[in-house]
Amino acid sequence: MAADENLRQQFARTRALSESLAEPLSDADATIQSMEDASPTKWHLAHTTWFFETFLLRDRKPGYRLFDEKFPFLFNSYYEAEGERIGRFARGMLSRPTLDEICEWRAHVSREMEPLLDDPAHAELIALGIAHEQQHQELLLTDIKHALFQNPLGPEMWPEPTCRGMAGPDPLANSLPWHEHPGGIALIGHDGEGFAYDNEGPQHRVLLEPFALAPRLVTNGEWAEFVADGGYRNAALWLADGWAWVQENGIEAPLYWRDGDFGPEQFSHYGWVHRVTEEPVTHLSFYEADAYATWAGKRLPTEFEWEAIAAHADPRGGEQLDEDSYLLPAGGDDLFGDCWQFTRSAYLPYPRYQPPAGAVGEYNGKFMSGQCVLKGASCATVRGHSRASYRNFFYPHQRWQFTGLRLARDL
Repeated sequence: MAADENLRQQFARTRALSESLAEPLSDADATIQSMEDASPTKWHLAHTTWFFETFLLRDRKPGYRLFDEKFPFLFNSYYEAEGERIGRFARGMLSRPTLDEICEWRAHVSREMEPLLDDPAHAELIALGIAHEQQHQELLLTDIKHALFQNPLGPEMWPEPTCRGMAGPDPLANSLPWHEHPGGIALIGHDGEGFAYDNEGPQHRVLLEPFALAPRLVTNGEWAEFVADGGYRNAALWLADGWAWVQENGIEAPLYWRDGDFGPEQFSHYGWVHRVTEEPVTHLSFYEADAYATWAGKRLPTEFEWEAIAAHADPRGGEQLDEDSYLLPAGGDDLFGDCWQFTRSAYLPYPRYQPPAGAVGEYNGKFMSGQCVLKGASCATVRGHSRASYRNFFYPHQRWQFTGLRLARDL
């Protein structure tokens, strides 16, 4: 989102972008669910609409009647306060309502939201709804990528852009100095200016030891060296849970990698494409990122170290999602963009954290167990959505998102 947009413009742009992302898909494409972690495109379009209809129109617009009384059961996600809902694993069984009917509902809710968009009393909740839909835009893209990957035809969502690889990564990236930090007390968390999720605060002090953060992300070429050196076969590099995961699932490379008839390839929204050596490696689990850092003689940064370095960086930099993006990491020296970066920090509440009252309090706080914090943004993150204090989080085995790593070392 552009920094000078008002809430009405942000709402309209966000709603339109979701529909634009889904435009290339058939009803069948938009209905399939490839695994329980992922949701169908149709469900994402519906759930984000349910959020606005439930928490704004139903609760704050007198006289509003639900578009369809059955939809809350189908499109609530995990809000216990909102009652029973269809199982997450069964979302792909919703052949009806159709994609056209979901789009009709979206248009209805967007029209009904009009009178609320300029009322300051609703601004905070509308901003949350916009940010929520932006998160689902990224999920929509990564979930449909995983779904199309299951098809042996390797279907494309869009034609591969002719500009890919023309500019290429910065040839000087390897010679860039590391970001060094002398250590000391750092202020961590959102400072209260502008929108942020509740899990980004309260701002608090953290003591850092001297460290350095790599100037760029680990690349496909560097990861290929790790694979060639037996990285996936050397138990000494792996955490115990990670090694068990590798053995149980036969993991030998990042998700979406293969050696094709014409050399190394990776699956993308453009089908199978050539794997560019200099581009950032993506679709890693925390286990893989940690093993690589050990192999490289370095480590993953903590979320506090990453945030301390990124505090003055441009959060809109790097490859992020715009209306004309092509959803392939490009590489460079930006701290943001390309792929989410694993830290070695557990996703836990900050000191004095309290979730908001009501159903929206279920948004973040109840997931603070067993997950890892990632920082930055990815090529599928809406530009302007992220910031230094932003805390993404996934379980250590998950890798269907655009997840990668940036190394750290002690000084």
